[in-house]
Parts: sequence; C-alpha cells; structure tokens
Amino acid sequence: MIETSRLLLREYTLEDVPSLNRIQSDPITMKFWASPFTEEHSRNWIERAIASYAANGFGRWALLLKETNAQIGDAGLMRVEVNGNPEVDLGYILQADRWQKGYATEAALAILRFGKEKGLPRMIAHMAHDHTKSQRVAERLGMRKETEFVNPRNRNIVHSLYAWNAPRS
Repeated sequence: MIETSRLLLREYTLEDVPSLNRIQSDPITMKFWASPFTEEHSRNWIERAIASYAANGFGRWALLLKETNAQIGDAGLMRVEVNGNPEVDLGYILQADRWQKGYATEAALAILRFGKEKGLPRMIAHMAHDHTKSQRVAERLGMRKETEFVNPRNRNIVHSLYAWNAPRS
C-alpha cells in the first residue's frame, strides 16, 4: 500500500470490479479513452493488475480517499508496449468530479517515488495530445515530452509521450 497525505493506493481484488467500473464507465471521466469501459473491461483491467503484482511487484492500484476509503480513481505502473517499445507506464485515471483538486499529481508523485525505490531506470506517461491536464501532471513529475505518436489502441489519435529517466552514474 502507498499512502500520501490524502490518498491510499492499494492492490485490487476482484471485489473492486463494481467500484472501478463506476469510474471507468463514466463518459466524462473516460473522454480521452477510446470509450467508456464495460464491467467486463474493468474486470479484465483488474485481472491484469493482479497478474502484474505477482510478475513485477507493481501494477495498477485502487486510488482511495484516505478520509472516507472511497475509490476515486486508478493509478499505478504497468509494463506495456507503447509506440512499439517496452515501457513501464505510470498511469492515472481520476473520477471526473475529483479533477483539479491535486489528487492525480499527489498519487503520481507517490508512484514515481515508488518506482525510483524499486530501481526502475525509466517510467513514461502517455496521453491524448489534447489532454492538457494530464500533460501538466506529467510535467509536475519532472517528466519531459519525448515524442508524439499515433495510438492505434485509442482511435488512432495522436498521443504525447512523457518520460522520466534515472540519472546516469
């Protein structure tokens, strides 16, 4: 579990499918994704996260408000292929009514710190080219924009790829 001043990030269980799907099925929350998720998509998302915990020691986590224990999003690290390259993707999805309150940045900073502690040499974040709020989160993490690419997994729209690379010794 990762804890910040206002948030808890914890591993998923299959019991989390309904609360995650409540977030991922919202068209406003998912407007930068190919489409809102069905319950089956959310279940698959959690199953991939659970498999990643065992394989990598990290994955996507339930993002909870510490004060109420209510799930307000999803965030974490996943090994994925992005723009034809194997990457560790630092991702975050925040329920739309929680936008612009600093939660995404707070969670992402904690995840970046976690990845550094795990010795990851590189972490990336990618988002639709017009998702300026998500781009600002990546920039607050100290990530630098490396490129843009057409993402076939998201309506063939242009995505911006930001990266953090460990300092070379």
